[in-house]
Amino acid sequence: MSDPGSTELGVDGLATAADGAPLQILPEAELAQRAELNRLAAAPELGPRLLFFSGGSALSGLSTLLKQYTHNSIHLITPFDSGGSSAELRAAFDMPGFGDLRSRLTALVSDNLEGSSEVCALFEHRLPREAHTKALQGTLLALVQGDHPLLAGIPAALKLPISQSLHRLVDQLPPSFDLQGASIGNLILAGAYIQHGHSLNQTLKFFVDLLKVEGTVRAIVDKTLHLAATLDNGNLLVGQHQLTGKERPPITAPIASLFLTERVVDPLPASVELPAENVDLIASAQLLCYAPGSFYSSLMANFLPQGVASAIAGNPCPKVWLPNLGVDPEQLHLSFDAALKTLLAQLMSGGEAKSPSAVLTHVLVDSRNGDYAFPICSELFETAGIELVDIPLVTDRSAPYYDDRLLLNALLSLV
Repeated sequence: MSDPGSTELGVDGLATAADGAPLQILPEAELAQRAELNRLAAAPELGPRLLFFSGGSALSGLSTLLKQYTHNSIHLITPFDSGGSSAELRAAFDMPGFGDLRSRLTALVSDNLEGSSEVCALFEHRLPREAHTKALQGTLLALVQGDHPLLAGIPAALKLPISQSLHRLVDQLPPSFDLQGASIGNLILAGAYIQHGHSLNQTLKFFVDLLKVEGTVRAIVDKTLHLAATLDNGNLLVGQHQLTGKERPPITAPIASLFLTERVVDPLPASVELPAENVDLIASAQLLCYAPGSFYSSLMANFLPQGVASAIAGNPCPKVWLPNLGVDPEQLHLSFDAALKTLLAQLMSGGEAKSPSAVLTHVLVDSRNGDYAFPICSELFETAGIELVDIPLVTDRSAPYYDDRLLLNALLSLV
């Protein structure tokens, strides 16, 4: 039965409300769009392969919505998180950062998984920042033993491997490890990482299967690396947290260059290849999305490994950039045109792209409702064959962010 006020199409083709009153007929394009969404929702396991280059939590809302329409989305995410509890884990075990990966995993957990909401709550839970060390250790021990209230409602089939992962971590946890504010999800992933022979993507595959994650989540590289940036005043910053303006004061000079390094002290640029499986994932995508988020640490960092640019250029599918709304501390003094040129320069660095349109076909903006830090203008749109698509993407409810549903509709329309 339809809800009061819902809209249906009658047998005569006229739109009617649940009470039979005639309503204005929807535009043909909107009807087609709704029909396509209904088709995808009926069989999301057959949905399109949308691939997102991202990091952080900027796409959590979109990912939660996305799984209703496709279980084939692909998420290549930076493992260079170096703040918060990730910093403690990285210092203790010389491992990649799990924070951004954890966020995407939980957003894509199947709603049909028994205990899904409880599992997501557990993975997103943080230990109190003001609690005494003994109290925090007691909480962790109770989680290991499987009798903590946070585990209530989680079925045994999930509770056991979670407790085992934490047990492996606790066995090797240094006595000086600071648990204040620690993410339980990061601790679980860190324990599983140790269990799986220090393979990040084997760890991710394990949890994708365990939690029935409706999409593919992989780190852009399966190595322990740090993000470093040279500012145009000559200063060198090592660590993703140094750039974002969240845990440290915002940068005071523009970023001149970005590189990956194995060392925090006396860092040297590291050469790292894009894993073959990620090359195949990029080649299989029906749309590539350069997602919003911190411009350098969440987006540009994904393109630093060798082979990323050439893999992108080799796929003829639509390639879409969504510029950031609001002020991004990492884009200090970086105009829209400069950001676009920076993005294209990195994407064309592999040499396979003969023109900018080989790596970027569309830029999606909402100039009417979106609050952009700089005017949306570029000489490249006409000369490089890149299409600027200016459509509603921000609503009163979503502002100052993109509306997830409008954004999803826009991306699906390009597939």
